[in-house]
Amino acid sequence: MTMVNAYDPAAGDLLASADRALIARRARALGPAYRLFYQRPLHLVRGEGVWLYSANGERYLDAYNNVAAVGHCHPRVVAAIAGQAATLATHTRYLDATIVAYAERLVATLPPPLAHVMFTCTGSEANDLALRMARARVGRGVIVTSNAYHGVTELLAGMSPSLGPDVPLHPFVRSVAPPGHDEPDAAVRFASRVAAAADELAAAGHGPAVLLLDTILSSDGVLGGPAGVIAPAVAATRAAGGLFIADEVQAGLGRVGPSFWGFCHHGVAPDLVTCGKPMGNGYPVAMVACRTDLAQAFGKVRYFNTFGGNAVAAAAGIAVLDVIDDERLASNAAAVGDDIRAALADLSDRTGAIANVRGTGLAIAADCPTPTAASTLVNRLRDRGVLISATGADGRTLKIRPPLPFAAEHADQLVSCLADVLR
Repeated sequence: MTMVNAYDPAAGDLLASADRALIARRARALGPAYRLFYQRPLHLVRGEGVWLYSANGERYLDAYNNVAAVGHCHPRVVAAIAGQAATLATHTRYLDATIVAYAERLVATLPPPLAHVMFTCTGSEANDLALRMARARVGRGVIVTSNAYHGVTELLAGMSPSLGPDVPLHPFVRSVAPPGHDEPDAAVRFASRVAAAADELAAAGHGPAVLLLDTILSSDGVLGGPAGVIAPAVAATRAAGGLFIADEVQAGLGRVGPSFWGFCHHGVAPDLVTCGKPMGNGYPVAMVACRTDLAQAFGKVRYFNTFGGNAVAAAAGIAVLDVIDDERLASNAAAVGDDIRAALADLSDRTGAIANVRGTGLAIAADCPTPTAASTLVNRLRDRGVLISATGADGRTLKIRPPLPFAAEHADQLVSCLADVLR
């Protein structure tokens, strides 16, 4: 599937000769499946806070990367990783207080009855494990939204419509349209579509089904902003005997504000929760959280992951939670996110060039008239030193998802540059 915000080889003449040579080496070494962001790719060599620095010394305001959730190369996270790596790097088959302490810290952020955490390395692995756990209690069927992305494994790719028609959905998967931004009674209609999909899967012998949702519906165009919009769909899933897995890779760890988790923003309690990207601020760590009964049912089989939950990953994860708490980053996400949306809404009213400004916390979106317009805006912002991306089923939605320390002055720069580009 074509990526809207992708490198255009035709723009190669605009690149430095060293970057052209590196792109050629990359293609030879990595093959054709990898993609590069931006028509003129960035050759990054350093990150600090909300800033990224290129090989030629240019500085870019990062308004996109949620992996470095507490800021690029945060010194407390770097110190925690280095300190633990210099002490002991082991796994969950040995007693280790750091691993247990991290699990306890995560459970403390979750509402009952979510009581246990199991570790993996990536969000894809976490979703795979959560589905294995769910299938100990329900059927094989899975319901996802129509442009969802949930992972790169063979199982999860077949549940990720955003990968395009070359990656067909599994026969036991049904996709439904997400709640539309301006759809009347969006929550009720979304629930009706989920209920119909659950009935269809049951009739095909795949039920009761699992509802697997990114709770801010990021790949669908950041459509999970209105509080409670997914709650009726969760209720419909449970009425059909199914389970709800909240994929919090995009929404979790304070991005939506003080509610901390996207599902809390919606007032629902999942049966299982998955998270990954932001947990280690760049160090690979991910997890599944679940109810006790689900853990016990799955615990009849042995689970082990060589690197999932290793002591270095746990140290990184604890440091990330400490920074979020100590620097009040969840509250910052709510306040700065509100300011950005207000400024974008004003820009929309004045120019008409963007529309449907929406989101929650520092997960923000606005629509452009066409995918070409979105791509043009993204790439011209890149040329002015501001990084965002595009998303949505047709690729015309601007996606703004900065690190959580994004402050008022950074928001001003983002909006000012966008206004200049629109002019």
